[in-house]
Amino acid sequence: MSARKNSTGARAAANLIHGYGNLAALEEAPPLVIAAGKGVRVFDEDGKGYIEGIAGMWCASFGFSEEAIVEAAIGQLRRMPYYHTLFDKTTTQAGELAEKLKAIAPAPMSHVYFTNSGSEANDTIVKLVRYYNNAIGRPKKKKFIARRFGFHGLTLASGSLTGVPIMHTDFDLPLPGFLHVGFPHYWREAAPGESEEAFSQRLADQLDRLIQVEGPDTVAAFIAEPVMGAAGVVVPPRGYFEKIQAVLRKHDVLMIADEVICGFGRTGNMFGSDTYGIAPDLMTMAKGLASAYQPIAGVMISEKIYRAMVEQSRRIGMFAQAFTTSAHPVAVAVASKVVDLMHERDMLGHVRRVSQRFLERLHGFAGHPMVGTTRGVGLIGAIELAADKTTKERFAPIVKETLRRVCQERGLIIRATGATDAMCFSPPLIISEAEVDEMFDIFAGALDEVARRVARDGLGAAA
Repeated sequence: MSARKNSTGARAAANLIHGYGNLAALEEAPPLVIAAGKGVRVFDEDGKGYIEGIAGMWCASFGFSEEAIVEAAIGQLRRMPYYHTLFDKTTTQAGELAEKLKAIAPAPMSHVYFTNSGSEANDTIVKLVRYYNNAIGRPKKKKFIARRFGFHGLTLASGSLTGVPIMHTDFDLPLPGFLHVGFPHYWREAAPGESEEAFSQRLADQLDRLIQVEGPDTVAAFIAEPVMGAAGVVVPPRGYFEKIQAVLRKHDVLMIADEVICGFGRTGNMFGSDTYGIAPDLMTMAKGLASAYQPIAGVMISEKIYRAMVEQSRRIGMFAQAFTTSAHPVAVAVASKVVDLMHERDMLGHVRRVSQRFLERLHGFAGHPMVGTTRGVGLIGAIELAADKTTKERFAPIVKETLRRVCQERGLIIRATGATDAMCFSPPLIISEAEVDEMFDIFAGALDEVARRVARDGLGAAA
């Protein structure tokens, strides 16, 4: 990576705010400039290739050069580059895409509302749930419960749903009315000797107590990712969602599935809700919806919520929620093509086949002296580092960051998370078994190199 004063990366750091970055550090060490992509690889401005082990940001499901998707965008740009779906107007494909999505939803859904990002989708969900409860005469039922270290976006409302402390710091979040409950990370959070079922029951009981303390007449909804991505690919412990949903039904609290990462094949089913038996009342989607070739996201809602919205808009005179680029025709055309390709190319079958090798290689690191545990489902997984497997003592933060950088130097881009010291993998769904092996071979070499550095430099465990 070039650090020249006038390099592309240096100019970017001098003019562009980079999300999640340390802005001060970026002024000293400019960002890596990605100039091109093909298949599961991206290439920097000097032509060096990298396996994109996190699919950009959990999202480029069809890789970086799928011509069928590119042509769908170009064709739509030529026919109708923009129009809106506001007031009494619509576009040719918006309703068709909504119909396709309803057909593959994990539970019966009535309507779809399109947004431009997952954050916007979850922000919109907060407004819709408030609108719904006002419509049916429950004006006090407005509180939202999410989970510690869950990620749901970074607008004021979606950032309040998010349970990552650093994403609240000095942004004055969460807003009032947003609560957070137990982190379902069995390896790190379970009591000694506690089974997965018992751990799940303890978390469900904790949720039950919170709802009762707050007052069931004040709690509107619970939101969860089927697999917690940014928390470090935390898969739910056995029985978790079954027990959680029983509590929600008991207190008439809506279940919101955040499918932004898990949707469209990532877990080996069309949605993570299919994988874990979740029956959502509302659902958000983004990322894989268009393989991130265009910015588009969506909210799906059940019939009871939609009917209440219809009656309320009749009383008020309009449904006063809109985005200028909601259901943007180019983004819709791209998303529609992605949904078609999922079926035409049997992407779920491909994920199920390749994931066997992916998970075999992933879990093969469990015995490494630097690894505490491994976990995954479909084509999403994590290798969690630990300085001591027994006590689960963590390494100093420099260790995981060093490992991430060594992987990058060797030609592999992955993500390191702060909540769990996990090295996360979520490659494009089109990855082959040979590319899976190449990806993990690179990681193995990097892990061994960092292990030698730890032993040599005494980086040690976190204080």
